[in-house]
Amino acid sequence: MALLLLVAGFAAILVGILLFALSALRGEEGSRVEGGAVLVVGPLPIVFGTSERVAKALLVLAIALTLVTFVVFTVLNLLR
Repeated sequence: MALLLLVAGFAAILVGILLFALSALRGEEGSRVEGGAVLVVGPLPIVFGTSERVAKALLVLAIALTLVTFVVFTVLNLLR
């Protein structure tokens, strides 16, 4: 499973790079690259983003993933 996630991550990065390169070759005006990162320290997500829109999206994603992780760990602990 871990290897599958690793390969999927690299594939997503490769697709993003190719899409960015193709848009640059076509000469699309007004296209911007935005990005961000989430650092989870304990239960608290710390979000960095190049714009407020990206930061909000990453914050929602971080909270959703934190809740999913909490539910999975709780269910697995109850099954033990």
